[in-house]
Amino acid sequence: MDVMTLKEYQALSPFEIKDFLIKEALKRSDDEAISFINAGRGNPNWIATVPRDAFFLLGQFAMTESRRVLDLPPAIGGMAKAKGIGERLRSWLATKGSTPGAAFLADMVSWALEKFGFVEDEFVHELVDSIIGDNYPVPDRMLKHAEIVVREYIQWAMCGDPRPEGTFKLYAVEGGTAAMCYIFKSLKTNRLLNPGDRIALSVPIFTPYLEMPILEDYGLEITEIHSLQEDRFQIGDDLDKLLNPAIKAFFVVNPGNPSAMALSAETIDRIGKILEARPDLILLTDDVYGTFVPGFRSLMGAFPHNTIGVYSYSKYFGCTGWRLGIIALHEDNVLDRLVRSHSEEIKATINHRYHALTLEPDKLAFIDRIVADSRDVALNHTAGLSLPQQVMMSIFSIYELMDTAKDYQRACIGIVKKRFEATIEGLGIEVLDNPNYDYYYGLIDFEFWMRKYLGEDVVNWVKANVHPLDPVFRLAEQHGIVLLNGNGFAAPDWSVRVSFANLPDHVYDDIGRAVRSISKGYRVAYEASLAPQAPPLAPQPH
Repeated sequence: MDVMTLKEYQALSPFEIKDFLIKEALKRSDDEAISFINAGRGNPNWIATVPRDAFFLLGQFAMTESRRVLDLPPAIGGMAKAKGIGERLRSWLATKGSTPGAAFLADMVSWALEKFGFVEDEFVHELVDSIIGDNYPVPDRMLKHAEIVVREYIQWAMCGDPRPEGTFKLYAVEGGTAAMCYIFKSLKTNRLLNPGDRIALSVPIFTPYLEMPILEDYGLEITEIHSLQEDRFQIGDDLDKLLNPAIKAFFVVNPGNPSAMALSAETIDRIGKILEARPDLILLTDDVYGTFVPGFRSLMGAFPHNTIGVYSYSKYFGCTGWRLGIIALHEDNVLDRLVRSHSEEIKATINHRYHALTLEPDKLAFIDRIVADSRDVALNHTAGLSLPQQVMMSIFSIYELMDTAKDYQRACIGIVKKRFEATIEGLGIEVLDNPNYDYYYGLIDFEFWMRKYLGEDVVNWVKANVHPLDPVFRLAEQHGIVLLNGNGFAAPDWSVRVSFANLPDHVYDDIGRAVRSISKGYRVAYEASLAPQAPPLAPQPH
């Protein structure tokens, strides 16, 4: 595809460019009878089976409880009752023998009662009534037992050691995407981020974090804080930009997307030094890939008072379709303090927004403001994630917490690491191990690769004669392979992102060889440009 045509695509999100790439790749696949390979999506192709077995078996028990209360024709049941429900579940499970999920469900309830000191009937009734979905979410922010369970999981998944003191309040939401939308909205409505204000983004970063702030809804200015490939995607002196008091908030995806690199202990320490000078700085950390890095430590664990935490269950448990996400905010946090520090005029305006919810709107915690804003305040009484989703979230959480050997975590990491290694083999290069790497994505930088293996002259010729989108279109048109362009994530212009999560193992060496083939094609074109031009043929006599 020519340079002028590619320039038409460069303003699009990589997730929109992907649709054009898919068309080209499918056409190539049909014409040449080769496999269509789409490594542009991060949806994992595995699922956690045991928690799902338990969920669906619990649903069967819940229906027996419904019919025990009321069973009218043609098919009308009642609402489960709490008294004695724990004993009834144990007795029912005893009849299920080796039914998938039965042993885990029984162990799960016993473990939770011992771990958290729950009252058996109250906990089991929450699970049963919620899986039926016959009530509104109460509390609307998150169910009582579910919040305690998920909070413990989040401490493991995000916080690392040492565990932060105090309590995180959680809001269960419809995946990480909903968390982003709700947080942006509440930061604006509570005048913590106003049009024209400046935020900092750790780049490269998941594209929506680049696109949302500049919408007219928010009108924010962006300062990019760069992590560089040559520094193994850690942030260096660029962090000093955060000392600028005009920057109100710093947003991070950790581990990165597309870099797949977690912040090192040294980088986290440097951020801590910044916070000593900027105690008012808001941090937002999106840590969906943290479970793929053993011993992961989030900004939420290191700096709980400054940090809004976002987590999604989608990648680790293979449940993107369940839409399970969490917003976490410490009970003692900078956002509440900043709201209280507003002028009396601004506080009066904000208080009026929430006046129908409480007699003391000025005391409404920021996490509860997010809940209210997510339903435009007026519908706060019907806010909350659906109850069956909260049950699934609770079961996923307990499944991981019970796995003290971390067999499931090792298995998930093993899947993506094997695919990463196959890609590297196909590329014909060696990559040093890095304990901060999550193996979920790979960012292949053509410029970096060509400079190392083909030489500076080839790099200079390519940059002068080829458009940065050319690699992803060549991969689609020539090999039937779809990867995302890295520059759409504010990654290097000549980089591509490959997902190691969503395809069978055997295709990844093909991806590596295809990328190498594209690079060699550029070298051939460069060498051809150096060949002396043949002199024109002498005119022939008639």
